[in-house]
Amino acid sequence: MTAHVGRKQPNSAKIATLLAIALAILAGCATQHPNTSPDEDAAASSPPPSPAKPSPPPTDLGGKWKFTTGSGSCLMAFSANPGAADGTIAPAGGCPGAFFTSRKWSYEHDRLILRDHKGNVLVELSFADGHFQGQGPTGAVTLAR
Repeated sequence: MTAHVGRKQPNSAKIATLLAIALAILAGCATQHPNTSPDEDAAASSPPPSPAKPSPPPTDLGGKWKFTTGSGSCLMAFSANPGAADGTIAPAGGCPGAFFTSRKWSYEHDRLILRDHKGNVLVELSFADGHFQGQGPTGAVTLAR
C-alpha cells in the first residue's frame, strides 16, 4: 500500500453540489425566451383574459312583441331577465313562414338573432326607432311592442 502524500482526493460531494448548481443555472436560462425579461416570460405563461361579457340589448326584451313580415304577423313572447343577452321565445299560433319554430334569441354584435328549435338562425335584426328591423327570407321583418 502506498501513501499519497501531498495529494488530496477530490471531494465528490463538493463536485456533485457544484454540478447541481451549474445545471440549475443553465436550466433557468433555458426557460427564458430570447430577447425577453423574466417578467415578460411570466406574463406570456399566464392564462388569457376571459372574453368580454356580451352587451345586453338596447331595450328590455321580456314580454310580448308583434312580429311582422311581408306575409303576415303574430305575437311572440320573449323571456328574459333585465340586462340578459339571450333568452327564449314562445310564438303564438299563426306566425308566418318558418318563424312559428322560433325558440331562442340572443343579442350579439348589436344584432338580435332569432333561432329555431334546432338552433338555426331565422333572422338577424337591428334596433332603430324603438323597434327591431331586418330582412327575412320573404322581405322586411319588424319586431315592435
